[in-house]
Formats: sequence, C-alpha cells, structure tokens
Amino acid sequence: MKGRPLRFTPRRDAGLHAYERALEHAGLSPVAGVDEAGRGACAGPLVVAAVILHGGRGGRIDGLTDSKMLTPARREELYAEITRRARAWSAVIIPCHDIDRIGLHRCNVTGMRRALAALDTRPAYVLSDGFPVPGLEAPGLAVIKGDQVAACVAAASIVAKVTRDRIMVDLHERYPQYGFDVHKGYVTRAHGAALAEHGPCPEHRFSYVNVGRALRNNGEVALGEETEGEVPGEGRTEGARA
Repeated sequence: MKGRPLRFTPRRDAGLHAYERALEHAGLSPVAGVDEAGRGACAGPLVVAAVILHGGRGGRIDGLTDSKMLTPARREELYAEITRRARAWSAVIIPCHDIDRIGLHRCNVTGMRRALAALDTRPAYVLSDGFPVPGLEAPGLAVIKGDQVAACVAAASIVAKVTRDRIMVDLHERYPQYGFDVHKGYVTRAHGAALAEHGPCPEHRFSYVNVGRALRNNGEVALGEETEGEVPGEGRTEGARA
C-alpha cells in the first residue's frame, strides 16, 4: 500500500477534513462519504447519497455540516456547489413500498451499497454515518455523527436531504392534504392529524405502527388526483463528476 501508515485517530477538533487527510496520509484515497435522509419518516422514500470530494484546499467547500443543522436555503446552495465541484456523487431513491417489503435497515444498507457502486470514481475507503456497511469492495469505517465530523459524509447528507425534500414537495402536489411540503413525511402533530382525518396515501409506509393504525381507523387509502405514472424519483439513481 502506498503512503505512510495511519498513525493516529483524528480528534473532533481537528477539522472537518481530518479523516480524509489521515486516510490520504495512509494511501487510502479517494475517500467516499455515504449518508441517508428519510430514515425517521413515515411517508416518502429513503434517499441515500455518496460523495467523493477533491483533495487539498482547492477541493474544500465552506459551510459543510450535518444537513439538519442548515436552513433549507443554505442546503440548496451547498447542494449546487457539491454537485458542481465534487469529484463524484450519486443519489439513490428507495420507494416506500420497498421499505415495507424489505425493512428499513436492509433498504438503508442496500441503498448505501448502490450509491457507492454508482460513483464514477471507485473509492479506496468509505466513511459511513452511524453504522458499518458490510459487503463493500473497499474498506470502511462507521463514524458516530459522521455528518458533523467528516466532510464527505456531511456532503452526502446534504445531497440526500435536498434530493428527498424536492421529492416530498413534488408529492405535495399530488397529496396536498398531508402537508408533505412542510414536514417532508416525518411524524409531526400536523401530519398525525392529517393521517387521522384522511387515512394514509400510497406514499405512506404501511409497515409503520401509526400508518397502520390510521388505515384501520379510516378504512381506505387516500388517492391523489393523478395516481398513474411514476412517483417522482422512484427507483432512480443519479450522479455526476465535477
């Protein structure tokens, strides 16, 4: 293996690019970060993104952090910069019926593998947020709060979040009674009230307790005005090189 051995564990105060620098020091470059959006929602797809950033100061993107800590406008700005400047990026959309059929965690792990496989550049190392991803061709490390301590994971969290938010805004046009454009399918008081009044729609996750309860109480599934054709983004993988 080229490069010098990895002799240290990056400290939290060493900066957002410390993991990538340490791995590059050990000859493990490029490094891909992978993260998801929609894990805690009860409606809409799960979106998994992978990002490889360019090395060196020229490849750094100011303002990267956990997507949940950013305003929607700032996320959109960073999304545009990441997808324009990253060495490689991809996003995989896993529809709600796959989550019901296979299970959330299995969809999450499979989505991470698919997102990494879709990158135009093969990573030498993978950093994932929170839990390990088995079965990868490259070695990897699960990083606690990875979207707050590793730049490539933070970038992946932003790509995943913006991609999913856009899908939920599109779904609001089809099912305006739920307010998907506001809460993005997560469990909120307003979403719960809409579920109780209207019952679930086809974009809800029927394996979830609150959705199943709403279906039993309502007795039917609410359909949108246009029920034929593809759900926005369903099953899609997208990505590009800078």
